[in-house]
Amino acid sequence: MNKIQKPTLEICFTPDAVSFIDLTGKIAVVVDIFRATSTMVAGLASGVTHVIPVVDMADALHYKSQDYVTAGERNGEKIEGFDIGNSPFEHMAQEFKKIVMTTTNGTQAIETVKNDAEQVIIGSFLNLRAVTNYLKAQNKDVVIVCAGWKGRFNAEDSLFAGALALKLRSDFWWKGDETLFASHSYSSVKNNLSKMLKQSSHYKRLEKNGVSDDMEFCLQIDKFKNVPVLNENILENLPK
Repeated sequence: MNKIQKPTLEICFTPDAVSFIDLTGKIAVVVDIFRATSTMVAGLASGVTHVIPVVDMADALHYKSQDYVTAGERNGEKIEGFDIGNSPFEHMAQEFKKIVMTTTNGTQAIETVKNDAEQVIIGSFLNLRAVTNYLKAQNKDVVIVCAGWKGRFNAEDSLFAGALALKLRSDFWWKGDETLFASHSYSSVKNNLSKMLKQSSHYKRLEKNGVSDDMEFCLQIDKFKNVPVLNENILENLPK
């Protein structure tokens, strides 16, 4: 008996692992829970019209003369000379509409996949259902790319990947042990997600910077209904 034709779903725990996958014709879901992609989703759901993700601080400053708000962090701390940092609460402010953003991990992950994937979208717990529904409707192979921490695995992004994989299980063929591991990991902690992640390295790193409220916000599930998509290096919400 032939297998039912379904698209595939696989997970990269770090952007470095993308080199082992052919992204041609696939949708890349980039995730950086603490905090880049959560912040992008929150801002774009709250009045920001578009976000330009860049790798280098100098590239971000180039846009300042074009009436962009410069947003960024390195090692969890706001970049000196930038207008705002990487807090979702800053990005949800209504007085500005255009942001150029650079972060330690999230914007680097976008850069890794943007030239090879057919489409790049932004995922977070904040828009989990919206991302799920969109991917089901596309019927294309999906790769979830976790931003991690400076090339290394982290807990929060991988748990999100597991949550999304479980949401998509009936509509996609799972590929790789990463998908199996992430989905089982999320299932085991989903009822105590915040408690578990308070033990994670990046939570503790950011907690020292006094932004615990940011992390708790980023762990809210389905707060927003938007799906940011990268279009010619600009992140905008998909039309409703």
